[in-house]
Amino acid sequence: MLSFTIQRIGLAVLILFVAVTAMFLMIRAVPGDPVQIMLGPRATPELQALLTAELGLDQPIWKQLAIFYGNLLQGDLGIDVFSGRAVTDIVFQQLPHTLWLILASIVWSAGLGIVIGAYAAAHPNTIIDRIAAAISVSFVAVPAFVLALLSLLIFAVHLQWFPAIGAGDGFWGALDHLVLPAFAIGLSWVGYIARLVRASMLEVMGEHHIRTARAFGLSERRIVMVYALRLAILPVVTVIGVGMGFLLSAAVFAEIVFARPGLGKLVIDSITTRNYPVVMGAVLVSTGLFAASTAIADLLNAWLDPRARSAR
Repeated sequence: MLSFTIQRIGLAVLILFVAVTAMFLMIRAVPGDPVQIMLGPRATPELQALLTAELGLDQPIWKQLAIFYGNLLQGDLGIDVFSGRAVTDIVFQQLPHTLWLILASIVWSAGLGIVIGAYAAAHPNTIIDRIAAAISVSFVAVPAFVLALLSLLIFAVHLQWFPAIGAGDGFWGALDHLVLPAFAIGLSWVGYIARLVRASMLEVMGEHHIRTARAFGLSERRIVMVYALRLAILPVVTVIGVGMGFLLSAAVFAEIVFARPGLGKLVIDSITTRNYPVVMGAVLVSTGLFAASTAIADLLNAWLDPRARSAR
């Protein structure tokens, strides 16, 4: 298990390095002069030259990348050129809003998806199974941004059950503001997880230890909940870890539609103003979340099922 853990951590670091380097090069390849966009058309040549030197844009691209990683190793993500604040402070001020949104989406969608999938697998080829399949496919087919707009119009504007914009103050206020965004980006995952759990459960229910448990006279409920579901949810753990990247991208739509603070909205605003340090800081943290979530999912999967360690 120790060797497997070291390998997964090394792979996560490699993924982070490749993704951040690619994003660094892509941002630099965007047409236009970022300094002129930041300062506006009336900026003097002297001020433009000063900001260019301050951002290191007068250096070769390889040297800019080396400086970026050198500062990163010291925990320095740079300075926001507009506010003068440290990028680390800005990013980590927005990070909790995105984390709470993603966590809420995962909890409710995984819980409901596992229940639907397990119940459908326990009643295969019945009307219940067919209804569950239809519901799952319907959930998957709805894009997150469409669902966000519809839920905003129906539940916030028309019915006025939930607030429309913002993140709220205090625990209950924040929870109230989380309902619609978490619903919008989590609904499609209910369908994915339900179908995955059903397929995995049907495979597990045909294994020898399940037949042995039935031969000993154990109740079907105990067989499903104790012996089958534990193995059936292993793929779900992996999917949730990999799905962190998709949830981060879906959170961008939710944060824009519901005017919520968060990393997604921060990245969009920073790209619009060509605020390089903030963009790189937000991308670095987002990529780190994705790499960490996939590594944790693999480690948890290997802990629950020792066969996963020997398969790698």
